[in-house]
Amino acid sequence: MKFALIDAENANFPIGLMCEQLGVSRSGYYAWKGREPSPRSVEDKRLGLHVAAAHDRSRGRYGSPRVHAELKAQGHRIGRKRVERLMRDRGLRARPTRQFKRTTLSGHSLPVAPNVLDREFDQPAPNTAWVTDITYIATGEGWLYLVAILDLFSRRVVGWKTSDRLDASFCREALHEALMARRPAPGLIVHADQGIQFASAVFRELLLAWEGVLSMSRRGNCWDNAVAESFWSTLKAELTEVTRFPTRDAARKALFEYLEGFYNHERRHSRLDYVSPAAFERLASRGPVAA
Repeated sequence: MKFALIDAENANFPIGLMCEQLGVSRSGYYAWKGREPSPRSVEDKRLGLHVAAAHDRSRGRYGSPRVHAELKAQGHRIGRKRVERLMRDRGLRARPTRQFKRTTLSGHSLPVAPNVLDREFDQPAPNTAWVTDITYIATGEGWLYLVAILDLFSRRVVGWKTSDRLDASFCREALHEALMARRPAPGLIVHADQGIQFASAVFRELLLAWEGVLSMSRRGNCWDNAVAESFWSTLKAELTEVTRFPTRDAARKALFEYLEGFYNHERRHSRLDYVSPAAFERLASRGPVAA
């Protein structure tokens, strides 16, 4: 390790001085430098390039578990600990999650649905239960509001919309988009918080027309909608808190690329044995799947 440090810094400090300070001989350093690299160091260098490439393809979003899963999927024989070390050596890490502001407007007199979902976040099949919530995104033109709907079976985003205003119409549009795309059977549970947008007549009537069931969290209890909360934390850490959006349109384009291009079809989900939501659904259609 001392010889490697000397070699890395030989352009900045005299070799003799570094050898003296580190308590090693100049002859030992030159003997070390003349050796052939070990097979393991050669393999580390090769694998390190793949580790860095996988991390770069995720735009810096992946930590060691997802990078490890990515390399395994590519056919590389490499352990989780080795991936951790190679990432650490290169200063690579996942973007940290951040806290976010709540957008729930629950001080209303509209009917509140019971908590039918009751935290049953593991569902046996697609389109049996969805969760939805709203968040906000800062842009140079002001706030952009985003509503997203996730299928609890695969954690796939099945519907989403943005709006300049925090009203019920864009939530209804997102639900309509999801219902038309997925065509769920009667009995679908859609779980939300007690926000006025989800308690609104337009949202309730659309769900009722599809013979769906509205479920709502208990007031002030974020754990009742933990999957949606976790999704927002991921979105903030991987996109909206690390990107400056000059306009609302720029934010919309970035959200489309992230949600439709990366999150649904590429991002490896820890709950899904590190496959993407779309891949998980494809596998499920071929036979039983264990989460």
